[in-house]
Amino acid sequence: MNIHYLQHVPFENPGHILAWAAQRGHAVTRSLLYANDPPPPAAAYDLLVVMGGPMGAYDERDHPWLVDEKRCIQSAISSGKRLMGICLGAQLIACVLGARVAKNRHREIGWFDAALTGAGKASPILTGFPNRFAAFHWHGDTFDIPAGAQHLMSSEACAHQAFAYDGRVIGMQCHLESDLAGVHNLVEHGAAEMIAGPYVQDALAILRRAPAIVPEINLLLERMLDSWTLHSPASED
Repeated sequence: MNIHYLQHVPFENPGHILAWAAQRGHAVTRSLLYANDPPPPAAAYDLLVVMGGPMGAYDERDHPWLVDEKRCIQSAISSGKRLMGICLGAQLIACVLGARVAKNRHREIGWFDAALTGAGKASPILTGFPNRFAAFHWHGDTFDIPAGAQHLMSSEACAHQAFAYDGRVIGMQCHLESDLAGVHNLVEHGAAEMIAGPYVQDALAILRRAPAIVPEINLLLERMLDSWTLHSPASED
């Protein structure tokens, strides 16, 4: 399988997705959008991964490449490709699918539980997931669930944590891909976003918990990617 990812900032890469791809023998290419790499045509990949970043889904004035990125996402959907968006990536997919993206009531930064919805418990994509688990969060925006999509996960601070569309598109607000380096990078580069609030942990609390939880979320990511890439979307129709 050919995997291509879109990266928005130097410090937020696919993390454990790269390790999973290497273990499974998948080829990986990338577009560094912040360095003006063009997004690829749909024919260049089987799975497109859209990463997170500190910008918003509607910040085209400050980041003009968002316009072409949204066209790339639309092309992936129209071409029947597998597509995964994480954090900002999920918001961009939701936007392309016609859903609202806006500020969440609470900024959510740190280790907070995510819970499967009824649809999440029934989804073959989330086979082997516990009903509730600790996840890593770093966001201030949220998305509405797109029309026709399944609402898979929620958290106390953010009702819309994940969705699936047509069996081949996944949007996730939380970060299961973060490895230890990724957690450290977000703490270092996102310090200005760590404004005190009911769902914002401080840097020390985040870093102290990371060694114990990162292996658990990375294992969940592997289960999801294995289930999703082996599962035929047509069986959900």
